[in-house]
Amino acid sequence: MKILRDRGRPYDLDEFLKQPLFAHLATQSVEGARDSPCWFLWENGALWIIGEKGVNSFLTRIEIDRRVAVGIVDFDVNTGRVRHVGFRGTATIEPWDPERGRRLLARYLGDDTSKWDRDRFQSNLGARPDLALVRVEPKTIVVRDQSYARTR
Repeated sequence: MKILRDRGRPYDLDEFLKQPLFAHLATQSVEGARDSPCWFLWENGALWIIGEKGVNSFLTRIEIDRRVAVGIVDFDVNTGRVRHVGFRGTATIEPWDPERGRRLLARYLGDDTSKWDRDRFQSNLGARPDLALVRVEPKTIVVRDQSYARTR
């Protein structure tokens, strides 16, 4: 994997990816590129994304064409912080792993699973044949800080 970094204002990639930010998964289709906002987990040099079979059409697109791109942005209008990470690589559809799924969801919902929405998230803690994990293997990662100074 090749990491391209902004020379002006470097920041730690792993620390950035610990934040509960939204990723945008871009996939190919016969009609053109498609973008899916999603939660993610950065683990073992790969991005992991939950997919629900029959609901998330990106699963079918990845089965047809494994090439993907993922963009993640941390933007704060009050401070002028604009940090971006872009991934280009390939994706595979992996079997559902309840433990990895719990770690992914806990990043966004907190560690106390009793406080999670019962219908949407607590049901994801066990074996689920309708769920899968998308594993994005990056070939290149672009890390940029495009922050700006706030003026009055």
